[in-house]
Amino acid sequence: MAAKGRERIVDMAIELFYTHGFNAVGLDQVLAEVGVTKTTFYKHFESKDDLILAAVKKRDAWELAAWKRAVANIAGDDPRDQLVGLFDVLDIWFNAPDYKGCMFINTAAEFPNPADPIHQAAASHKQANRDLFRDMAVGAGMAEADAETFADLFTMLFEGALILRHVHDRNDAAALARPQVERLVEQFLARAS
Repeated sequence: MAAKGRERIVDMAIELFYTHGFNAVGLDQVLAEVGVTKTTFYKHFESKDDLILAAVKKRDAWELAAWKRAVANIAGDDPRDQLVGLFDVLDIWFNAPDYKGCMFINTAAEFPNPADPIHQAAASHKQANRDLFRDMAVGAGMAEADAETFADLFTMLFEGALILRHVHDRNDAAALARPQVERLVEQFLARAS
């Protein structure tokens, strides 16, 4: 957690919102956990929605970096191995005791209006992930046009595993999807040869 001010509030909000949900956590709870007054809060934020937006954006930046590190630790530098390795990282996360689902799916569900900036921040994270999958596919040797199609199919497997884990409580969802991912990667790489 950050040492002071605005970042301490955002860090605690991320923890509470991820654990309990946005609507279940009141502003007073966040402030009590951080130990700041509403006066201090309003020096940094206009509203709870402003805090939520800051929390989603910070989690987005943190999560992207954390995923890249975790995948590189498991799969090394090879983009093909990293694509499959993403599902190994998912499997570890799915079996973590503090797993509470995907914060960005949860965000989009609690803020379903596509015009809402909070929903847009969650959608932006999901789009960035899909684009990362496409870029990894190109790095693995796929043609641009094939990489676009691959990214859509890969995203369906990735997001489907998230839903299977969270909604159906299947902590084996990533392991179940992994062979399909391997086949998909090999199919598209064969087309590139």
